[in-house]
Amino acid sequence: MPASDALIAAARAARERAVADFSGFKVGAALETTDGHIITGCNIENASYGLTVCAERVAIFKAISDGHRAFRRMVVVADTPAPTPPCGACRQIMWEFCGDIEVVMANLQMVTAMLQMTDLLPLPFDKRLL
Repeated sequence: MPASDALIAAARAARERAVADFSGFKVGAALETTDGHIITGCNIENASYGLTVCAERVAIFKAISDGHRAFRRMVVVADTPAPTPPCGACRQIMWEFCGDIEVVMANLQMVTAMLQMTDLLPLPFDKRLL
């Protein structure tokens, strides 16, 4: 089942709440649970950059802190013509907490790509290796 218009709209709305005073690169994310809840996140920057948190991780951590544990897909929105995939740190967190979910990348007008997590992180490090 493809990402709903509501999920994409939620990610676009979350992007508007981003705090990107340094880079100007606003990102929004919307995470859909298996029971249909939508949890959003936006990137939050600070002057040290290293403490910046990406939209994808904000959405996942919010979802987990609210008691959600099973996820269907995530939409990531940036104002770019090409797909903007999650960074490496986000891919690791997405894999560990969400598994092989669908990741939809979109811009302000359209969906630009749809991939599974196994396509984005083909050889993940996880508890199987510990």
